[in-house]
Amino acid sequence: MFLSRISTICLFMCVFTCMASAQYRSDGYSELYDSETVTAFKEHVGFLSSAALEGRKAGSAGEKEAAEYVYGCLKEYGVEMLCMQQGDAFGISRDGADTLTSRNVTGFVQGYDKDLRNRYIVVGARLDNLGVNGMTVDGRNVDQIYYGANGNASGLAMLLELARKVSTNSILFRRSVIFVAFGASSETFAGAWYFLNRSFSDVAAIDAMINLDMLGTGDNGFYAYTASNADLNRILSSVSAELQPVRPELVSYEPYPSDHRAFYSKEIPSVYFTTGQYPEHNTSRDTWSIVDFPMMERELEYIYNFTESLANTGLPLSFRPVETPQKGQTRDDVVAYYDCDQRPMFLNSSDPRQFLQRWVYQYLKYPPQAVKDGIQGRVMVDFIIDKDGNVTDVRVARGVDPLLDEEAVRVISASPKWRPGRVNGNKVRTSMTIPVEFMLEKKSEGKFGINGRVIGRNR
Repeated sequence: MFLSRISTICLFMCVFTCMASAQYRSDGYSELYDSETVTAFKEHVGFLSSAALEGRKAGSAGEKEAAEYVYGCLKEYGVEMLCMQQGDAFGISRDGADTLTSRNVTGFVQGYDKDLRNRYIVVGARLDNLGVNGMTVDGRNVDQIYYGANGNASGLAMLLELARKVSTNSILFRRSVIFVAFGASSETFAGAWYFLNRSFSDVAAIDAMINLDMLGTGDNGFYAYTASNADLNRILSSVSAELQPVRPELVSYEPYPSDHRAFYSKEIPSVYFTTGQYPEHNTSRDTWSIVDFPMMERELEYIYNFTESLANTGLPLSFRPVETPQKGQTRDDVVAYYDCDQRPMFLNSSDPRQFLQRWVYQYLKYPPQAVKDGIQGRVMVDFIIDKDGNVTDVRVARGVDPLLDEEAVRVISASPKWRPGRVNGNKVRTSMTIPVEFMLEKKSEGKFGINGRVIGRNR
């Protein structure tokens, strides 16, 4: 009977162990504390480096499926797509072989500035990898998959989540931002070449390119390569001078050949963000398990801030060294907000959204006649913060209706003093442009808001 009881206990323990194993992951409770961004990174990299895609070789069904995934994510994030769901297909003729058909996935987020929204910043990431290598082991045919989790599912994931942030905050971007997943990158950067020479008709309007390739092993370092471009280095230094979760090391050597080279051939200034080479590079060991997702989240924050600064700079970006005015200066001695070493601050914050939330939307009055006529929209307002911190020269850059335009100018003109911007330690006159939203709120009579915030009252 004693042995019978022991057997019963053992059976119970086995059943309990199996149930526990099924209920809880072996990596513990860490995923319960993942941020939304880390969770998204894991989903993107998990899918793009899955065995089902068989290494995303250029021209393969796996690359096509990856392209469709990237298309779906970009569209869901509010990016306006410039291609079909299967991507923008192109062919590559190779000696002694059939034509290889690959594809780019392209979308864009419209900038707000009337003078710069037809200028572009291109953000690119390599779509394909090495695919499958057939080999014989002990007389058996075995497929060795090059999963490419870090190379370059990590860069694609970074592109997707960067697109989400840019789309969400599009009212802060003067230039338009184009997002491209480049197919057949392993075939001498064919996708980037096709984009620049065949599919995109306004290459002359591209001011700069950001390349995202191999960003998942940040414990080995985080690097930025610009081919020593002075304009890009200046913006990198400016962004790095601010409080950031992580800062890239600016390197003078190219960490690894990638799609930015095609843009160099067109003399387009380009920056390459990467965490560099790693032991598992171009092997079947490049799997989901080697990727440092929390570090990728910190890298994303920096790359987003850099993209915003790059898209908003008021200075020209040159591929070759040219003689330029003193740093940040324009002909009338007014410096653009994003070109200041120390940006103007409102209530101890250099984020323009602080001014909108703490001042503009607190004192904005929705004109009664505009309410009656159902007039709403976004008024773009230019103004200058002088060396004493006063708001001057307030004018409407792009209006909606005289009623709304006048109210936006009134509130901004009444602004308290700011802390003035500085260049090279000296106070400067700083130009800014902000969007003032007038949106009728249907939920509560007499209130008008955006994203749930009250921004004006019929008083």
